[in-house]
Amino acid sequence: MTDSELERLLALSDPAAIAALYDDAYRVKMECIGKCVSIRGLIEISNICRKNCYYCGIRSGNGKVARFRISREEILETALWAHRHRFASLVLQSGEVASEAFTSFIEEIVREICARTGNGMGITLSLGEQTRETYRRWRDAGATRYLLRIEASDPELYRRLHPADHSYEARTECLHMLRELDYQVGSGVMIGLPGQTIRHLVKDLRFFQAYDIDMIGMGPYIPHEDTPLGAGMTLTEEYRKHQLELGLKMIACARLLLRDVNIASTTALQALDPKGRELGLLAGANVIMPNLTDTAYRSGYRLYAGKPGLDESSERSLEAMSRSVESAGETILWGARGDSRHYFRRHEK
Repeated sequence: MTDSELERLLALSDPAAIAALYDDAYRVKMECIGKCVSIRGLIEISNICRKNCYYCGIRSGNGKVARFRISREEILETALWAHRHRFASLVLQSGEVASEAFTSFIEEIVREICARTGNGMGITLSLGEQTRETYRRWRDAGATRYLLRIEASDPELYRRLHPADHSYEARTECLHMLRELDYQVGSGVMIGLPGQTIRHLVKDLRFFQAYDIDMIGMGPYIPHEDTPLGAGMTLTEEYRKHQLELGLKMIACARLLLRDVNIASTTALQALDPKGRELGLLAGANVIMPNLTDTAYRSGYRLYAGKPGLDESSERSLEAMSRSVESAGETILWGARGDSRHYFRRHEK
């Protein structure tokens, strides 16, 4: 696909043409992945973060956030609950912390989850920028995937979203390190940012292609009222519709371009439309990440306004996910890790 073709698809406004784009992407998903959905149980283990990104609700400069870190025992209890309920993959996510204590904390948890589940659990970490040695220790402990979103692949746009001490080059270097350490590497962007153009989004898709990304977790930008970027913005119905449509078109274009990568239908889609997750699946996504975090902590991990499921128990999250997948005509791969087919194809080269 040429850049011009990607620009044309992302700029579509005719409903029939947009529906045809989603149908084309879904056919590619059927061909490369199948009519199925992989699930990842998400545990938000801490909202403590050293970064001060201008778009994020848990940025270090937001003094209105009550900080937390879930204990080792609580994380393990949730992981074992997931295992009993036929989850074969988890995502451990937190704000970015760089210390020996945090590195050891994650290392021990990953090792114990693997031991207690017979090494059958696929573990994705989403813990920000770290040193090569930290990444190595977590990989050796049993983590198999790492999600590190670039957020905006254009260096200038990236710099407008972050304070001066945040480095685009450091972020991309981390992606290189993760690849060298044999993680299944994930990245993603925010879609519909202020100042972002269709050409920026095409560059994002080319970034995924150039870095040979195995899994994509991207979603529409939704402002948070306590951030520099989101202050004063209003989520009108027109804004919601635009962001949802643009997010779905990006999923479809990513599927058409990258074919066998794992693509998540993210919570941000659901925040814009109650059926957002289903729409994401029908546009070409194949992964859903139900939130298994204890409800006592969920309100503290509000990255953007209107995040859904803050008071929804793990049982209810599971039921809601099952209903949404079924309504989309898809089948959940219970008990299967759902590793990236793209990752294994890379290894065959």
